Amino acid sequence: MAGVALKLSAPLRFLKLRSLSRLSSGPSLRFHTAGSPVMGATVEQFEQAKNKMSTLKNDPGNEAKLKIYALFKQASQGPCNTPKPGMLDFVGKVKWDAWNSLGSISQDEARQQYCDFIGSLVAAEGGTSASLAAEPAGGGATYETLLVTTEDKITTIKLNRPAKKNAITTEMYNDIIAALDQAAKDDSVITVITGAGDFYCSGNDLSNFTKIPEGGLQEMAKKGGDLLRSYVKAYIDFPKPLVAVVNGPAVGISVTVMGLFDLVYATDRATFHTPFSQLGQSAEGCSSYTFPKIMGIAKASEMLLFNKKLSAEQACELGLVSEVFPDSSFQTEVWSRLKKYAQLPPNSLALSKQLIRSEEKQRLHDVNDAEVERLMERWTSDECFQAVMSFFQNKAKL
Repeated sequence: MAGVALKLSAPLRFLKLRSLSRLSSGPSLRFHTAGSPVMGATVEQFEQAKNKMSTLKNDPGNEAKLKIYALFKQASQGPCNTPKPGMLDFVGKVKWDAWNSLGSISQDEARQQYCDFIGSLVAAEGGTSASLAAEPAGGGATYETLLVTTEDKITTIKLNRPAKKNAITTEMYNDIIAALDQAAKDDSVITVITGAGDFYCSGNDLSNFTKIPEGGLQEMAKKGGDLLRSYVKAYIDFPKPLVAVVNGPAVGISVTVMGLFDLVYATDRATFHTPFSQLGQSAEGCSSYTFPKIMGIAKASEMLLFNKKLSAEQACELGLVSEVFPDSSFQTEVWSRLKKYAQLPPNSLALSKQLIRSEEKQRLHDVNDAEVERLMERWTSDECFQAVMSFFQNKAKL
Protein backbone atom coordinates (compact mmCIF):
# COMPACT_ATOMS: atom_id res chain seq x y z
CA MET A 1 0.00 0.00 0.00
CA ALA A 2 2.96 2.29 0.47
CA GLY A 3 3.59 4.68 -2.37
CA VAL A 4 0.97 4.92 -5.01
CA ALA A 5 -0.50 1.67 -6.11
CA LEU A 6 -4.19 1.08 -5.47
CA LYS A 7 -4.05 -2.59 -4.60
CA LEU A 8 -7.53 -4.02 -5.02
CA SER A 9 -7.30 -7.73 -4.29
CA ALA A 10 -7.01 -9.81 -7.45
CA PRO A 11 -9.95 -12.18 -6.97
CA LEU A 12 -12.50 -9.36 -6.63
CA ARG A 13 -16.03 -10.49 -7.34
CA PHE A 14 -18.12 -8.61 -9.89
CA LEU A 15 -20.45 -7.49 -7.10
CA LYS A 16 -17.59 -5.83 -5.21
CA LEU A 17 -16.48 -4.06 -8.38
CA ARG A 18 -20.00 -2.74 -8.90
CA SER A 19 -19.91 -1.49 -5.34
CA LEU A 20 -16.61 0.28 -5.98
CA SER A 21 -18.03 1.84 -9.14
CA ARG A 22 -20.85 3.31 -7.10
CA LEU A 23 -18.30 4.66 -4.63
CA SER A 24 -16.27 6.36 -7.33
CA SER A 25 -19.28 8.17 -8.75
CA GLY A 26 -21.11 8.94 -5.51
CA PRO A 27 -20.83 12.00 -3.32
CA SER A 28 -18.41 10.38 -0.88
CA LEU A 29 -15.63 10.55 -3.45
CA ARG A 30 -16.02 14.14 -4.50
CA PHE A 31 -12.58 15.19 -3.45
CA HIS A 32 -13.21 18.59 -1.91
CA THR A 33 -10.25 20.92 -1.64
CA ALA A 34 -11.10 21.70 1.96
CA GLY A 35 -8.18 22.85 4.03
CA SER A 36 -5.69 22.68 1.19
CA PRO A 37 -4.06 25.99 0.31
CA VAL A 38 -3.13 26.55 -3.31
CA MET A 39 0.46 27.16 -2.25
CA GLY A 40 0.60 23.41 -1.59
CA ALA A 41 3.01 21.08 0.13
CA THR A 42 6.64 20.92 -0.91
CA VAL A 43 8.06 17.97 -2.84
CA GLU A 44 9.95 16.97 0.30
CA GLN A 45 6.73 16.90 2.33
CA PHE A 46 5.08 14.88 -0.43
CA GLU A 47 7.87 12.31 -0.21
CA GLN A 48 7.53 12.24 3.59
CA ALA A 49 3.81 11.55 3.21
CA LYS A 50 4.52 8.65 0.84
CA ASN A 51 6.90 7.19 3.40
CA LYS A 52 4.28 7.63 6.13
CA MET A 53 1.97 5.34 4.16
CA SER A 54 4.15 2.36 5.03
CA THR A 55 3.66 3.03 8.77
CA LEU A 56 -0.10 2.46 8.61
CA LYS A 57 -1.02 -0.64 10.60
CA ASN A 58 -4.57 -1.04 9.27
CA ASP A 59 -5.93 -1.21 5.75
CA PRO A 60 -7.77 2.13 5.33
CA GLY A 61 -10.29 0.56 2.95
CA ASN A 62 -10.89 0.77 -0.79
CA GLU A 63 -12.50 4.23 -0.72
CA ALA A 64 -9.50 5.73 1.06
CA LYS A 65 -7.09 3.92 -1.27
CA LEU A 66 -8.94 5.29 -4.30
CA LYS A 67 -8.57 8.78 -2.90
CA ILE A 68 -4.86 8.23 -2.23
CA TYR A 69 -4.36 6.89 -5.76
CA ALA A 70 -6.23 9.80 -7.37
CA LEU A 71 -4.41 12.48 -5.38
CA PHE A 72 -1.04 10.87 -6.11
CA LYS A 73 -1.75 10.81 -9.85
CA GLN A 74 -2.97 14.42 -9.81
CA ALA A 75 0.04 15.53 -7.77
CA SER A 76 2.61 13.76 -9.94
CA GLN A 77 1.05 14.02 -13.43
CA GLY A 78 -1.62 16.73 -13.25
CA PRO A 79 -5.26 16.38 -14.39
CA CYS A 80 -6.38 13.04 -15.79
CA ASN A 81 -5.04 12.78 -19.34
CA THR A 82 -5.51 9.11 -20.23
CA PRO A 83 -8.40 7.55 -22.19
CA LYS A 84 -11.20 6.07 -20.12
CA PRO A 85 -10.74 2.28 -19.77
CA GLY A 86 -13.21 -0.05 -21.42
CA MET A 87 -16.33 -1.23 -19.62
CA LEU A 88 -14.82 -4.63 -18.85
CA ASP A 89 -11.73 -3.15 -17.17
CA PHE A 90 -13.59 -2.69 -13.90
CA VAL A 91 -10.64 -1.85 -11.67
CA GLY A 92 -9.09 0.47 -14.25
CA LYS A 93 -12.41 2.27 -14.72
CA VAL A 94 -12.87 2.83 -10.97
CA LYS A 95 -9.34 4.22 -10.68
CA TRP A 96 -9.80 6.44 -13.75
CA ASP A 97 -13.10 7.80 -12.40
CA ALA A 98 -11.45 8.66 -9.07
CA TRP A 99 -8.57 10.52 -10.76
CA ASN A 100 -10.85 12.27 -13.25
CA SER A 101 -13.15 13.48 -10.43
CA LEU A 102 -10.36 15.79 -9.22
CA GLY A 103 -10.87 17.96 -12.29
CA SER A 104 -8.36 20.76 -12.81
CA ILE A 105 -6.96 21.26 -9.30
CA SER A 106 -3.26 22.05 -9.47
CA GLN A 107 -0.44 19.62 -8.72
CA ASP A 108 0.62 21.79 -5.76
CA GLU A 109 -2.86 21.65 -4.31
CA ALA A 110 -3.12 17.88 -4.89
CA ARG A 111 0.21 17.40 -3.08
CA GLN A 112 -1.16 19.36 -0.12
CA GLN A 113 -4.37 17.31 -0.05
CA TYR A 114 -2.37 14.09 -0.30
CA CYS A 115 -0.21 15.15 2.68
CA ASP A 116 -3.27 16.21 4.69
CA PHE A 117 -5.10 12.94 4.00
CA ILE A 118 -2.14 10.69 4.83
CA GLY A 119 -1.57 12.79 7.94
CA SER A 120 -5.19 12.27 9.03
CA LEU A 121 -4.90 8.48 8.52
CA VAL A 122 -1.71 8.38 10.59
CA ALA A 123 -3.30 10.53 13.31
CA ALA A 124 -6.41 8.32 13.38
CA GLU A 125 -4.18 5.35 14.27
CA GLY A 126 -2.75 7.25 17.21
CA GLY A 127 0.36 8.55 15.45
CA THR A 128 1.17 12.16 14.69
CA SER A 129 1.01 13.95 11.36
CA ALA A 130 3.11 16.83 12.63
CA SER A 131 6.13 15.63 10.67
CA LEU A 132 4.19 16.35 7.46
CA ALA A 133 4.01 20.04 8.34
CA ALA A 134 6.22 22.53 6.62
CA GLU A 135 8.77 24.16 8.89
CA PRO A 136 7.66 27.62 9.89
CA ALA A 137 9.76 30.53 8.70
CA GLY A 138 12.91 30.87 10.72
CA GLY A 139 12.79 27.26 11.90
CA GLY A 140 10.04 27.97 14.48
CA ALA A 141 8.13 25.49 16.57
CA THR A 142 6.04 22.60 15.26
CA TYR A 143 2.83 21.48 16.95
CA GLU A 144 1.10 18.19 17.65
CA THR A 145 -2.39 19.49 16.84
CA LEU A 146 -1.66 22.08 14.14
CA LEU A 147 0.07 22.44 10.79
CA VAL A 148 1.73 25.86 10.79
CA THR A 149 3.42 27.05 7.60
CA THR A 150 4.67 30.35 6.22
CA GLU A 151 4.81 30.89 2.49
CA ASP A 152 4.21 33.83 0.13
CA LYS A 153 4.15 36.16 3.17
CA ILE A 154 1.16 34.25 4.62
CA THR A 155 1.33 32.27 7.86
CA THR A 156 -1.30 29.53 7.86
CA ILE A 157 -2.44 27.90 11.10
CA LYS A 158 -4.32 24.76 10.16
CA LEU A 159 -6.31 22.92 12.83
CA ASN A 160 -5.16 19.34 12.36
CA ARG A 161 -7.45 16.83 14.06
CA PRO A 162 -9.58 15.91 11.02
CA ALA A 163 -10.59 12.53 12.48
CA LYS A 164 -12.17 14.48 15.39
CA LYS A 165 -13.57 17.25 13.17
CA ASN A 166 -10.84 19.53 14.54
CA ALA A 167 -12.45 19.64 18.00
CA ILE A 168 -10.28 21.77 20.29
CA THR A 169 -8.55 20.04 23.19
CA THR A 170 -6.72 21.75 26.05
CA GLU A 171 -3.43 21.05 24.26
CA MET A 172 -4.82 22.54 21.07
CA TYR A 173 -5.86 25.75 22.86
CA ASN A 174 -2.29 26.17 24.05
CA ASP A 175 -0.89 25.36 20.60
CA ILE A 176 -3.09 27.98 18.91
CA ILE A 177 -2.09 30.63 21.47
CA ALA A 178 1.59 29.83 20.82
CA ALA A 179 1.10 29.75 17.04
CA LEU A 180 -0.62 33.16 17.05
CA ASP A 181 2.21 34.58 19.15
CA GLN A 182 4.72 33.14 16.68
CA ALA A 183 2.78 34.54 13.69
CA ALA A 184 2.61 37.99 15.30
CA LYS A 185 6.41 38.11 15.39
CA ASP A 186 7.35 36.47 12.08
CA ASP A 187 7.87 38.14 8.69
CA SER A 188 4.44 37.29 7.31
CA VAL A 189 1.99 40.01 6.28
CA ILE A 190 -1.29 38.24 7.05
CA THR A 191 -2.26 35.18 9.10
CA VAL A 192 -4.86 32.60 8.16
CA ILE A 193 -6.67 30.05 10.30
CA THR A 194 -8.33 27.09 8.56
CA GLY A 195 -9.09 23.41 9.15
CA ALA A 196 -7.79 20.11 7.81
CA GLY A 197 -10.37 17.78 6.30
CA ASP A 198 -14.04 18.52 5.72
CA PHE A 199 -14.68 20.44 8.96
CA TYR A 200 -13.39 23.86 9.93
CA CYS A 201 -13.82 23.12 13.64
CA SER A 202 -16.45 21.33 15.75
CA GLY A 203 -15.78 23.52 18.79
CA ASN A 204 -14.74 22.33 22.23
CA ASP A 205 -13.73 18.70 22.56
CA LEU A 206 -16.21 17.86 25.31
CA SER A 207 -13.81 15.25 26.70
CA ASN A 208 -12.18 18.34 28.25
CA PHE A 209 -15.07 18.28 30.73
CA THR A 210 -14.42 14.67 31.76
CA LYS A 211 -10.87 15.34 33.00
CA ILE A 212 -11.65 16.49 36.54
CA PRO A 213 -8.47 17.30 38.54
CA GLU A 214 -7.94 16.44 42.21
CA GLY A 215 -9.22 19.87 43.19
CA GLY A 216 -12.63 19.01 41.71
CA LEU A 217 -14.95 21.10 39.55
CA GLN A 218 -13.84 24.41 41.03
CA GLU A 219 -10.22 23.82 40.04
CA MET A 220 -11.27 22.57 36.60
CA ALA A 221 -13.40 25.70 36.09
CA LYS A 222 -10.59 28.02 37.16
CA LYS A 223 -8.01 26.37 34.88
CA GLY A 224 -10.48 26.31 32.01
CA GLY A 225 -11.38 29.95 32.57
CA ASP A 226 -7.76 31.09 32.66
CA LEU A 227 -7.05 29.18 29.44
CA LEU A 228 -10.12 30.56 27.67
CA ARG A 229 -9.28 34.12 28.74
CA SER A 230 -5.74 33.75 27.31
CA TYR A 231 -7.06 32.15 24.13
CA VAL A 232 -9.52 34.93 23.31
CA LYS A 233 -6.96 37.56 24.36
CA ALA A 234 -4.59 36.19 21.69
CA TYR A 235 -7.18 37.11 19.03
CA ILE A 236 -8.01 40.52 20.50
CA ASP A 237 -4.34 41.53 20.64
CA PHE A 238 -3.24 40.02 17.32
CA PRO A 239 -1.53 42.88 15.42
CA LYS A 240 -1.74 41.72 11.80
CA PRO A 241 -4.71 41.11 9.51
CA LEU A 242 -6.30 37.81 10.61
CA VAL A 243 -8.35 35.78 8.13
CA ALA A 244 -10.61 32.77 8.75
CA VAL A 245 -10.78 30.42 5.76
CA VAL A 246 -13.83 28.40 6.78
CA ASN A 247 -13.55 25.19 4.78
CA GLY A 248 -16.56 23.43 6.34
CA PRO A 249 -18.94 23.42 9.33
CA ALA A 250 -17.94 25.56 12.32
CA VAL A 251 -19.27 25.12 15.85
CA GLY A 252 -18.95 26.84 19.23
CA ILE A 253 -15.77 28.77 20.03
CA SER A 254 -14.61 28.55 16.41
CA VAL A 255 -17.67 30.63 15.50
CA THR A 256 -17.78 33.04 18.45
CA VAL A 257 -14.26 34.38 17.85
CA MET A 258 -15.09 35.22 14.22
CA GLY A 259 -16.09 38.73 15.28
CA LEU A 260 -12.38 39.22 16.13
CA PHE A 261 -11.18 38.29 12.62
CA ASP A 262 -10.61 40.93 9.95
CA LEU A 263 -11.94 38.76 7.11
CA VAL A 264 -14.02 35.58 7.12
CA TYR A 265 -14.18 33.66 3.83
CA ALA A 266 -16.43 30.58 3.72
CA THR A 267 -17.24 27.75 1.36
CA ASP A 268 -20.94 27.49 0.52
CA ARG A 269 -21.17 24.20 2.43
CA ALA A 270 -20.03 25.80 5.72
CA THR A 271 -22.48 26.21 8.60
CA PHE A 272 -22.19 28.26 11.79
CA HIS A 273 -23.61 26.92 15.06
CA THR A 274 -23.33 28.09 18.69
CA PRO A 275 -25.31 25.56 20.80
CA PHE A 276 -24.48 27.06 24.21
CA SER A 277 -27.84 26.88 26.02
CA GLN A 278 -28.25 23.33 24.71
CA LEU A 279 -25.15 22.45 26.76
CA GLY A 280 -26.06 24.58 29.77
CA GLN A 281 -23.36 27.12 28.95
CA SER A 282 -23.12 30.76 27.84
CA ALA A 283 -21.47 32.84 25.14
CA GLU A 284 -17.71 33.32 24.84
CA GLY A 285 -15.15 34.69 22.38
CA CYS A 286 -16.57 38.22 22.92
CA SER A 287 -19.63 37.14 20.92
CA SER A 288 -22.01 38.62 23.52
CA TYR A 289 -20.65 41.99 22.30
CA THR A 290 -19.53 41.41 18.70
CA PHE A 291 -22.56 39.45 17.46
CA PRO A 292 -25.22 42.05 18.43
CA LYS A 293 -22.93 44.75 17.02
CA ILE A 294 -22.52 42.85 13.73
CA MET A 295 -26.02 41.43 13.17
CA GLY A 296 -28.33 43.15 15.65
CA ILE A 297 -29.67 41.92 18.98
CA ALA A 298 -32.56 39.85 17.58
CA LYS A 299 -30.45 37.81 15.16
CA ALA A 300 -27.61 37.46 17.67
CA SER A 301 -30.10 36.13 20.23
CA GLU A 302 -31.31 33.49 17.78
CA MET A 303 -27.76 32.17 17.58
CA LEU A 304 -26.48 32.67 21.13
CA LEU A 305 -29.66 31.95 23.10
CA PHE A 306 -31.67 29.65 20.88
CA ASN A 307 -28.91 27.70 19.10
CA LYS A 308 -29.90 28.67 15.55
CA LYS A 309 -27.54 27.22 12.95
CA LEU A 310 -26.73 29.53 10.03
CA SER A 311 -25.85 28.57 6.49
CA ALA A 312 -22.86 30.30 4.92
CA GLU A 313 -25.21 32.50 2.88
CA GLN A 314 -27.19 33.52 5.98
CA ALA A 315 -24.00 34.28 7.91
CA CYS A 316 -22.83 36.45 5.02
CA GLU A 317 -26.13 38.33 4.83
CA LEU A 318 -25.87 39.07 8.58
CA GLY A 319 -22.28 40.33 8.26
CA LEU A 320 -20.51 37.55 10.18
CA VAL A 321 -18.93 36.24 6.94
CA SER A 322 -17.22 38.55 4.43
CA GLU A 323 -17.85 36.45 1.31
CA VAL A 324 -19.05 32.97 0.32
CA PHE A 325 -17.50 30.94 -2.50
CA PRO A 326 -18.63 27.78 -4.34
CA ASP A 327 -16.99 24.78 -2.73
CA SER A 328 -15.57 23.61 -6.07
CA SER A 329 -13.51 26.80 -6.46
CA PHE A 330 -13.25 27.89 -2.81
CA GLN A 331 -9.57 27.19 -2.17
CA THR A 332 -8.40 28.44 -5.57
CA GLU A 333 -10.30 31.74 -5.39
CA VAL A 334 -9.56 32.46 -1.74
CA TRP A 335 -5.84 31.73 -1.83
CA SER A 336 -5.37 33.63 -5.08
CA ARG A 337 -6.93 36.65 -3.40
CA LEU A 338 -4.96 36.25 -0.17
CA LYS A 339 -1.67 36.08 -2.05
CA LYS A 340 -2.48 39.45 -3.60
CA TYR A 341 -3.36 40.92 -0.21
CA ALA A 342 -0.04 39.67 1.17
CA GLN A 343 1.79 41.89 -1.34
CA LEU A 344 0.36 45.05 0.25
CA PRO A 345 2.65 47.16 2.48
CA PRO A 346 2.71 45.34 5.85
CA ASN A 347 3.06 48.39 8.09
CA SER A 348 0.16 50.11 6.37
CA LEU A 349 -2.05 47.05 6.97
CA ALA A 350 -1.02 46.67 10.63
CA LEU A 351 -1.44 50.37 11.44
CA SER A 352 -4.79 50.56 9.65
CA LYS A 353 -6.03 47.55 11.62
CA GLN A 354 -4.87 49.28 14.80
CA LEU A 355 -6.94 52.35 13.92
CA ILE A 356 -10.03 50.25 13.22
CA ARG A 357 -9.72 48.15 16.38
CA SER A 358 -8.11 50.49 18.94
CA GLU A 359 -11.31 52.22 20.06
CA GLU A 360 -12.91 48.99 21.23
CA LYS A 361 -9.88 46.94 22.27
CA GLN A 362 -10.26 47.56 26.01
CA ARG A 363 -13.98 46.97 25.68
CA LEU A 364 -13.27 43.54 24.16
CA HIS A 365 -10.93 42.63 27.02
CA ASP A 366 -13.63 43.62 29.53
CA VAL A 367 -16.22 41.54 27.68
CA ASN A 368 -13.83 38.59 27.59
CA ASP A 369 -13.33 38.80 31.35
CA ALA A 370 -17.08 39.00 31.99
CA GLU A 371 -17.85 36.06 29.71
CA VAL A 372 -15.16 33.91 31.34
CA GLU A 373 -16.47 34.69 34.84
CA ARG A 374 -19.98 33.70 33.80
CA LEU A 375 -18.76 30.50 32.14
CA MET A 376 -16.82 29.48 35.24
CA GLU A 377 -20.10 29.72 37.15
CA ARG A 378 -21.86 27.71 34.47
CA TRP A 379 -19.25 24.93 34.42
CA THR A 380 -19.73 24.29 38.15
CA SER A 381 -23.55 24.33 37.97
CA ASP A 382 -25.78 21.25 38.12
CA GLU A 383 -27.59 22.48 35.01
CA CYS A 384 -24.42 22.47 32.91
CA PHE A 385 -23.31 19.11 34.31
CA GLN A 386 -26.66 17.50 33.47
CA ALA A 387 -26.66 19.01 29.95
CA VAL A 388 -23.16 17.73 29.16
CA MET A 389 -23.95 14.28 30.59
CA SER A 390 -27.12 14.18 28.49
CA PHE A 391 -25.04 15.00 25.43
CA PHE A 392 -22.68 12.09 26.11
CA GLN A 393 -25.59 9.71 26.73
CA ASN A 394 -27.28 10.67 23.47
CA LYS A 395 -23.97 10.31 21.64
CA ALA A 396 -23.50 6.83 23.14
CA LYS A 397 -26.98 5.80 21.95
CA LEU A 398 -26.14 6.94 18.42
